[in-house]
Parts: sequence; C-alpha cells; structure tokens
Amino acid sequence: MNKTGFKNFSLNMIILIIIFFADRLSKIYILKIVELENSVDIYITSYLNLYLIWNKGIAFGLLSINENIIYSIITCLIGIIILIILLTMWKNDNIQRYFLALIAGGALGNLYDRIVYTAVPDFIDFHFYGFHWFVFNVADIFITVGVVCLILDEVFFNSIRNDKNV
Repeated sequence: MNKTGFKNFSLNMIILIIIFFADRLSKIYILKIVELENSVDIYITSYLNLYLIWNKGIAFGLLSINENIIYSIITCLIGIIILIILLTMWKNDNIQRYFLALIAGGALGNLYDRIVYTAVPDFIDFHFYGFHWFVFNVADIFITVGVVCLILDEVFFNSIRNDKNV
C-alpha cells in the first residue's frame, strides 16, 4: 500500500472510531437514564420517542432467539463480516471505502454490545401517524446510511467508473 492508500485507510479508521464512540456515548447516556429512572420512555416530538428495548437479534430484531449457541454463532458471523468489511475497506481506493467505514463503525458498536451486554440496546422510536418503525440505535443509523450509499453508488456510478477504466 502506498502513502496515499495508507492516508485514506487512516482517515477511514478515524471515521470508524468516531462512529463507534458516538454510538457508545448515546448508549451510555440511555443506560444512565435507566439506572437513574428505572426505565426510558421519553417523549421528544409527536414523531420521535426514546424507548429502551434490548435486541438479541440482528438488524431490526430479526432472528431474535433465546438459544445461546445460535446467539453465539450469529455474533461470531457478525465479527467475521466486520473483518471482511475492514479488509475490503483497506483494499478499496474509491468513495466506497467511506461507506464501508460507516457500516464497520456501526457494526462494531453493536458487536461490542452483543459481547458486553449479550444484547444491543435500541432506543430510538420513530413513528408517523400510528406507524411505528423498528426501534433502533445510532449504530443502526450509520449502518443503514452506509448500505444505502453503497447501493446508490453501485446503481448510479459503477457504470461511470467502468467506462473510465476501459
């Protein structure tokens, strides 16, 4: 890897670390409220509440189960996926590396919680005219934004990159 590549990877790692700590700080704040109040149910606006739930599944509570062996397998798979994302980020030299940093930062935040708490604290409750979205956290926001940006980049800009390389 050349000097520019190392600089880019270092910038990506800084982005990843900032996202990880932003997620940790938000979760520490919510958990501190729970410690003081015994629950979190904070009305912010007519569309947004803070309400703590513990998610043992993966994204948006999918695969929530009580079997420890399956939970451990899923946690290991998440760790492997994060390593693959980091390797891809290391090798990537275009804008996708920043989107991968968003995903990896959020995924590391949630992996940390799975290991330390055996569940991920989700607390952002977004709703609109009676429709409640899944309760999520700051890490989930970055993961989602990163995935959406990767998809948009692939759909709209991949052909442009391929045309330049031909």
